[in-house]
Amino acid sequence: MVSALYNSIHNTFKRRRLKFGSDRASFDPSNQDNDQLSLHDVSVNLGGRQLLDRVNLSLHKGELTVLLGPNGTGKSSLLKTFTSEVPFSGSTKLFGKPLNQWPSHALAKQLGVLPQHSQLTFNFTVREVVELGGLGLSAEKVQLNHIVCRNMMKCDVYHLADRSYPTLSGGEKQRVHFARVLTQLEQSGRDKVLLMDEPTSALDIQHQHRTLTIAKEIAHAGGIVVVVLHDLNLAAQYADRIVLLDGGQIVENGAPLQALTPMSIERVYHHSVNVMPHPLHGYPVVY
Repeated sequence: MVSALYNSIHNTFKRRRLKFGSDRASFDPSNQDNDQLSLHDVSVNLGGRQLLDRVNLSLHKGELTVLLGPNGTGKSSLLKTFTSEVPFSGSTKLFGKPLNQWPSHALAKQLGVLPQHSQLTFNFTVREVVELGGLGLSAEKVQLNHIVCRNMMKCDVYHLADRSYPTLSGGEKQRVHFARVLTQLEQSGRDKVLLMDEPTSALDIQHQHRTLTIAKEIAHAGGIVVVVLHDLNLAAQYADRIVLLDGGQIVENGAPLQALTPMSIERVYHHSVNVMPHPLHGYPVVY
């Protein structure tokens, strides 16, 4: 009965042509190249272990894409291919140009990365850490101060501005680095690319939703946003598109209602679940 109800509502939303679906498929890929962050035949092998296996993926402006999958399935490795933090075969492109051909200063204005962990141990204040994101900005000191303050308030760390960074909790540090990355991308216009590796792992529920709301706003303003998450329900609520990985390969790639089905979740996570569309908003709720 649950399965039949799910399929009925799923088909209703499918007919409404959700954001990722038939509208995207009708595009001519040759005209999308400048809108893409893409991987072509990308493989990653570390220590004799195949983390990614000939992955092909195109990510578009205006979409928040969430990467899901079990531990060790290649989500973080996929993000790291865009920043060349891991050796890989294949190719990566941004706006139609190979990423290895982008000058570093130009790429830093377009692409911001919020890592899973930070190794920063210097006794900087929170304000000084966020100001690091402004090193490449062509802004006067007063303007930079305004940008830094705005992003600290956006990420709810303004009240921590004079605190020593090493004394913060893990969640507070995550929010500080998000403010730093937002500052870094301040002059990229609408062509922002934001890569976030488990940005909610240390956050309380308020700040989980606050962080993903900001990320979604960036995407819907024309940016490309890619987020690694483990929480299926957070992913379903905020993603325009979900890429489900297993064993270094993409097994689902589509809108949340298309990608997060009981069958696909059980196949990847080896755990039986139920999935129901949210009664008001339509995104899938996994339980």
